[in-house]
Amino acid sequence: MNIRDRIKWGTVLLLLSLMGVGNAWADRGYGHGHYHGSTQFGFVFAPAWNPWYYSPPYYPPYQTVVIERAPPVYIEQSLPPPAPQASQTSYWYYCNASRAYYPYVRECPGGWRRVLPQAPN
Repeated sequence: MNIRDRIKWGTVLLLLSLMGVGNAWADRGYGHGHYHGSTQFGFVFAPAWNPWYYSPPYYPPYQTVVIERAPPVYIEQSLPPPAPQASQTSYWYYCNASRAYYPYVRECPGGWRRVLPQAPN
């Protein structure tokens, strides 16, 4: 192939590619509210594979994790005196400082004295 043939084919390819660019920049026939049908063609010069493509990282499928927790434990802070209740034993508890029986008096600074129940007079 001589130099004239190369220039001729190069010019033909250049004109065809410029025609495709001009057609791509056109307003697609919708200008001024009128539709004009058109057919387009072109050439794409690109590799069949994309050298800049990378696959996304692989993540394993999601798994459901169930954590069972023990129910909360509540501790009451304001407890009555450590003396047992009268219904549980056969004793009453007397406070010498206030001269009264439990449960009429909730706290006794000097300590509780255990006494046998007495019949009312």
